[in-house]
Amino acid sequence: MEIFKIIGIGIITCIVVIIVKQIKPEFAVIALIAGSVIMLVYIFDYFVNILGVFANIVNKTGINQELFSIILKIIGVGYLIEFAANICADSGNPAIADKIVLGGKLLILIISMPIITNLLDVIVSLIP
Repeated sequence: MEIFKIIGIGIITCIVVIIVKQIKPEFAVIALIAGSVIMLVYIFDYFVNILGVFANIVNKTGINQELFSIILKIIGVGYLIEFAANICADSGNPAIADKIVLGGKLLILIISMPIITNLLDVIVSLIP
């Protein structure tokens, strides 16, 4: 099963980080980032498959493709922000992690403005 491979990479990364932290603490963050990137590369195909399914849904349902791409951007930003914030928090910098999360929330709000505007237009058009 694929989940065992992902779990294995994660556990190996944790062990390597613990060992490196004891020998050369300044390289522990690099080991953490390297392991995380390896995991991301490994699961990249899953993201491609999910995007294919979403594209199929958009084509079949006739949903506005521009609005749907905005939703996908929001999801992507959310995952990337969580990934970066967790690396910062794990490396002992929770204050930086908090700033990354705040910046991500603001970016998501900015990206979602066309959806909010479209929703308000629909609501206004329904009011007699």
